[in-house]
Amino acid sequence: MELKIPILNQLLHYFERKAFGVCDWWGEKLGIHPIIIRKFFIYFSFLTMGSPLLLYFLMAFVLEHKNYLKFRQKRKSVWDFK
Repeated sequence: MELKIPILNQLLHYFERKAFGVCDWWGEKLGIHPIIIRKFFIYFSFLTMGSPLLLYFLMAFVLEHKNYLKFRQKRKSVWDFK
């Protein structure tokens, strides 16, 4: 569905790319279609008065900054260089 107002179209496209990335990532990891995960978050948010949205935003933050949050693997000894 294309909107007639171009700025709303750009805003909608931005949110689809950024906000739905969490559901796509979970869908790939779990082998489930992302639409099912999106529906789960929506229905669960209605049932629990919006508390899963906090979890969703936390996951989106971690997913967006996962390159900065990676931990180095420990070396087996002092003499192992990588």
